[in-house]
Amino acid sequence: MLAGELRLGGADVVVVEQLVRPSGQSRGLGFTARAMEVFDQRGLLPRFGSLETSPMGHFGGVRFDYTVLEDSHFGARGIPQSQTEQVLDAWATELGADIRRGWEVTELVDDGRTVTVTAHTPEGVRQLRGGYLVGCDGGRSTVRKLAGFDFPGTPPTRGMYLADVAGCDLQARLLGERLPDGMVMAAPLGGGIERIIVCEHGTPPGERDDSPSFAEVADAWQRITGESIHHGRATWVSAFTDATRQATEYRRGRVLLAGDAAHIHLPAGGQGMSTGVLDAVNLGWKLAATVGGWAPDGLLDSYHDERHPAGARVLTNTRAQGMVFLGGEEADPLRALFTELLAHDEVKRHLSGMISGLDVRYDAGEEDHPLVGRRVPPRALLGDSGRTSTTELLRGGQGVLLDTADDPRIRAAAEPWKVRVTSTTARPETDDPFLGAPSVLVRPDGHVAWAGTGPDSLQASLRRWFGAPDGGRA
Repeated sequence: MLAGELRLGGADVVVVEQLVRPSGQSRGLGFTARAMEVFDQRGLLPRFGSLETSPMGHFGGVRFDYTVLEDSHFGARGIPQSQTEQVLDAWATELGADIRRGWEVTELVDDGRTVTVTAHTPEGVRQLRGGYLVGCDGGRSTVRKLAGFDFPGTPPTRGMYLADVAGCDLQARLLGERLPDGMVMAAPLGGGIERIIVCEHGTPPGERDDSPSFAEVADAWQRITGESIHHGRATWVSAFTDATRQATEYRRGRVLLAGDAAHIHLPAGGQGMSTGVLDAVNLGWKLAATVGGWAPDGLLDSYHDERHPAGARVLTNTRAQGMVFLGGEEADPLRALFTELLAHDEVKRHLSGMISGLDVRYDAGEEDHPLVGRRVPPRALLGDSGRTSTTELLRGGQGVLLDTADDPRIRAAAEPWKVRVTSTTARPETDDPFLGAPSVLVRPDGHVAWAGTGPDSLQASLRRWFGAPDGGRA
């Protein structure tokens, strides 16, 4: 995702990937409502085929309706992470990203002007030098360790298994079943394959370098449920823990982190991959602007300022869900309390916004309009060229000034930034879709930077996010 965003912003990008070929494994089976929106703004949703969303979600296994919050749902379900990887790989490649597989990074040097990485490759030891390096290399990130990022948090307290199995014909346990010796989940994936998760009380949380055997998983399943699945066949097996950690900073000099390299947590609510995608969309245009020489002061640092709190919020809610979901009898009062609280619409709105990512609002600075800092709502529009939408206006990865009042003063104020910001005059198909704002300035990541009527305040916001007028370099 980051490679595609960088290419949209005009930056040259090389992706070095340790795997020679995709693993085909899929820890994630979908993405959140907010990740779905950002895929849509880049025109990627049709590549996934038919998408199914669910109004019903859960918090720590306690079910509730997410659609109590406008535009919310539990996300796209049943999309294997391997398919998401294929879609994004193809998209980034089409945009000109140079993707090199079989490269294992072993060293890096940030000399303050460039970053050089050394890697073992199929052709031997090679080096690459670039202006910046972003570690998108997972929870055990080599880049994070080599660059010396601090990664504090809470150590694991329990170990768990995940496996996709065939030939078992299991009873569906979509939200998990708590039994005296642990918790098990089972969900059909289609084609006779079922996803199972096994959390046995007392399983040591020690990190392991190898994947568990299916026999280990089947043994644990039988100890918890009394059922044998030993006759089944696993397509893949993995182990994970409830460790929660977050890098104290997302940038050190010319090295940055995104996704699991920056934060790890219990996979509760399917938020992990989507949070990484949102990191990438926030970082991509800012890093491309920095490489292109037009970024205003502080733009690249705003990546940490905006995404670190968002990541911390994910860590908080997944830890809470783990206590509710995985605890034994001692957690029964907590589960009863959450069940009671989730009868209230305000609680539903709060939790669905948190897990979907729809409640994220970045620092609005001096702007006080309720839309500023939030993502622009997905709304249908009518303009001189016909029907369009806020989503379609973002396809090119540029900033967008949407003038719904046909105000020539606003368009004239934005004219000096026309290379980086596209001005569009269109009226909404629904009444008051932008909370009374006749014009909105939208950043390339889809978040509103300004909303109002004043040309002077618009130009101040344009300078803050898009630098000097076109032709000037920061």
